[in-house]
Amino acid sequence: MLASLRAGLDGLSMRGYLVSVFSWKRTASLALLAVLVVAALGCGEAASDEPFRIGVMESVTGPGETYGTVAVQSKEMAVAEINAAGGINGRMLELVVEDSKCNAQDAITAYTKLTDVDGVKIILGTSCSGAMLGAAPLAEEDGVVMFSGLATNPDIAEAGDYIFRTALSDATVGVDTGNVLWADGIRKLATISESTDYAEGVRRTTSEHFQSLGGEIVGEERYASDTTDFRTQLEKLLGANPDALHIAAQSEFTGGTIIKQLRELGYDGPIYADVVPIGTTAQEIAGDAATGVIGITPDLDPANAKAQEVLANFSDRYDYVTLPWFLGSAYDTVYIAAECLKKTGDDQDADGFRDCLYEITWSGTIGDNYSFDEKGEVVGLSNAVLEVLPPAERTEDNGGYKVLGAAPTG
Repeated sequence: MLASLRAGLDGLSMRGYLVSVFSWKRTASLALLAVLVVAALGCGEAASDEPFRIGVMESVTGPGETYGTVAVQSKEMAVAEINAAGGINGRMLELVVEDSKCNAQDAITAYTKLTDVDGVKIILGTSCSGAMLGAAPLAEEDGVVMFSGLATNPDIAEAGDYIFRTALSDATVGVDTGNVLWADGIRKLATISESTDYAEGVRRTTSEHFQSLGGEIVGEERYASDTTDFRTQLEKLLGANPDALHIAAQSEFTGGTIIKQLRELGYDGPIYADVVPIGTTAQEIAGDAATGVIGITPDLDPANAKAQEVLANFSDRYDYVTLPWFLGSAYDTVYIAAECLKKTGDDQDADGFRDCLYEITWSGTIGDNYSFDEKGEVVGLSNAVLEVLPPAERTEDNGGYKVLGAAPTG
C-alpha cells in the first residue's frame, strides 16, 4: 500500500493523489465498519444463546429441610415448564442452587459462593428467616436481589431496597393468631417455640397481640433445633393451667413431636400453631394427636385452578406434597422472575429486576392480583384458619386439614 502511494506521487497530479488517498481511506473505513458489524452481530447471536442464570438459596438440610427441599423442587419444576415452552425470549433459564441450611452463617457462605464464584445478581430464597436476615445485609450492600417465597420474620421488611418476598410477614400471622385465640375464648396462653428467627417472630408477634387484647401469657418455653424430648418443658407449661397452648416451630419434626408428646402427657386442650406444625410430615409424626390442631397460615384456594394444577403436577413429579402454600409460593417466584427477566433481558441487571418487582401485579398459584409495597412486602394475600383432620380423613388433596375460614380481623 505504501508503495502504491509513492507511485501516486510520481504519476498523479496532487489533486489526483488526494482523491486516491481519500478513496483508499473510505474503502478501508467501510471494510473496518463491516468487520465490526459482523463481529457485533456474532456476539449478539452468541449472547442470545446463553441461558439466564439466577441463584437459589434454600434449606436443603437443617431444620427447614422438608420445606426447603420442596421449595427447590417446585422451582425446578417451574424452570422445566418455562424452558419446555421456549424459555424467556428464546433463552433458557438456569438455576444455580446452594444450601443455606436454615441459618445465617451457612446462608452467608451460600450467598458468597453464588455472587463471587457464580456471578449471579438475582437470588430466589431463602426458606428460613435466620438465613434471610444473615445474607440480606450483604445483598443490599452489593445491589443483589433476594426474593423469598418462604421467609417470614417481621425484620425482613426493613432489610433493604433489594429484598422482596411473597411470604406473609409473621407480623400478620401474629395479629391473626391473636385474634383467633381471643375469638375462641382463650384468655390464658402458654407458648413453646424453637430458638430461631422464624419461630421467635411467630411467638413474639402472637404473644404481643394476644396481650394487647387482654390475654395473659402464663408460660413460655424455648428449645434448640436438635431437641427431641420436650416433656420436661411441656410439663412446666401445663402446670400453669393455660386455656390453650401455642407452638411456633421451625421444623416439621419438632412441631410434630411436640404435639405428640403433649397428648401423651394427657393434655386434651386446644393447640394452636403456625404453618409448620400442621405440615404433612408433622402430621405423620404426630399421628392422631394432631387431630383438631388449629393452624393460622395462608392456604391455596381450592377454587384457584392454577394452584390445583401446580399441586397435581408436583405430586405426579415427586410423589409427595407438604406445606402446599409454601410450595406454591416458591413456584410463583420463578414465574415472576421470568417475567422480569423478559423485561430486562439481562440477568445481571439487578436494578432493572428490582424495579420490575416494584411495578408488577401478579396472579398465580398463591393468589390473584398480588403485588409488592415500597418495602418489598407482598400485598393482596391473607391468612386462613385451618383445622387438622383425623388420620382417616387426611388425603393428599386436602393436605390433612379443613379450612374453617378467613382469620378474623378484629
